[in-house]
Amino acid sequence: MEMKGRVRDAKQPVEKRVKNFNEVALGYTEEQAVSEASRCLQCKKAPCVKGCPVEIDIPGFIKNIKERKFQDALEIIYKTNLLPAICGRVCPQETQCEILCTLSKKGQPVAIGKLERYVADRGEQQLNCSILKGKNITDTKVAVIGSGPAGLTCAVELAKCGIKVTIFEALHSPGGVLTYGIPEFRLPKEIVKKEIETVKKLGVEIKTDVIIGKTLTIDDLFNDNYKAIFIGSGAGLPSFMGIPGENLLRVYSANEFLTRVNLMKGYLFPEYDTPVTTGDRVAVIGGGNVAMDSARSALRLGAKEVIVLYRRTEKEMPAREEEVEHAMEEGIKFIFLVQPIEIIGDENGYVKGIKLIHNKLGEPDESGRRRPVPIEGSEEIIPVDCVIVAIGQNPSPLIPSTYKNLKTGKKGNIIVNEETGETNIPGIFAGGDIATGAATVISAMGMGRKAAQSIMKYLENQVKTEKKG
Repeated sequence: MEMKGRVRDAKQPVEKRVKNFNEVALGYTEEQAVSEASRCLQCKKAPCVKGCPVEIDIPGFIKNIKERKFQDALEIIYKTNLLPAICGRVCPQETQCEILCTLSKKGQPVAIGKLERYVADRGEQQLNCSILKGKNITDTKVAVIGSGPAGLTCAVELAKCGIKVTIFEALHSPGGVLTYGIPEFRLPKEIVKKEIETVKKLGVEIKTDVIIGKTLTIDDLFNDNYKAIFIGSGAGLPSFMGIPGENLLRVYSANEFLTRVNLMKGYLFPEYDTPVTTGDRVAVIGGGNVAMDSARSALRLGAKEVIVLYRRTEKEMPAREEEVEHAMEEGIKFIFLVQPIEIIGDENGYVKGIKLIHNKLGEPDESGRRRPVPIEGSEEIIPVDCVIVAIGQNPSPLIPSTYKNLKTGKKGNIIVNEETGETNIPGIFAGGDIATGAATVISAMGMGRKAAQSIMKYLENQVKTEKKG
């Protein structure tokens, strides 16, 4: 919870927001932003910067907000991050830059994310931003697979160096998880479109409806004279629990549910022809941000009751504190220390209940959190009409399965050098969720940025080799 001193932004009232998909957090006014920026101590060593995967000059842009030099603030952010309106909304600043803020030792850290959002949301100032002028695009071509955070960031960094970048996106709209995974009330799609337009202004071409591994292969790209390839195809493979009843009607993976709602505009049915039925009582299994997004979306689609089932306690939930707080404000119920063991159906094949077993916490597991241990004889059945499984996503398997030479890990992730993004194949780089498994938007962006720097070195070495030859 935020304490006295930190400026709070306004939110949509609970009674209104549960009935619409409009953004919940309304952001700072100019006076609020200037007031919050004035709290920054302008530390010389700036510990906050070390917590940012893309290394934004945080004290620099905040100082300009304090002085009402908003264009200068934006230009500072744009040097390392061309998606600030997105990051200001969805980055877990509280566990990254803000946790390292000097003020957090004695009180509340500066609201770095809210200030980043404020600068990014101000009008059309970015159209004149000097960073967008970039360098003249050369004939050197690089292909980027996937238009999510990792792909967009890699493309931007390459374009700023004058590389001719083409992004290949499998879906019909660019943005990756930003478009299909995060609901409108947390990240409006107009914001995503606007920031992708900024990427295009640098000369990046985006081709949609192209599935690499089906429409085109990796070899096709090399044969078409792409000198390097960055794979940022994300974690689109849903995880299931492997319990009876997961094939019943109205059992969704969170991937399918959120894609129907967000990308295919299911929340606007019948204006868009994507009905998403939940029934009156919905159970969401999981404790991360995706579970919160699913639960809050189900509520807005008309469910009368939404229950989040989590196998540990609230303390161990990986979701952002703000997202849990918003869910609880909206009336979503939580049952902790329970594990689903069966989904029960009716005679027509629809969900009618879920069987749970209660847990107690045992010794810590590899994640450092105490392991849930089932309590014998504690089973119960609760009636539900719909189950959404939000227990994580695995890396998209298509490219590794169609390009066998790529080294992959146990979970299907492409193995890369963490510092460079290099795979075992010269000229092929990867980053984001395809390499790490499901992680944060900003960590994917950090990997995209590192990979772009490595790709530039690779291209320079190729030129030197060709000259020697």
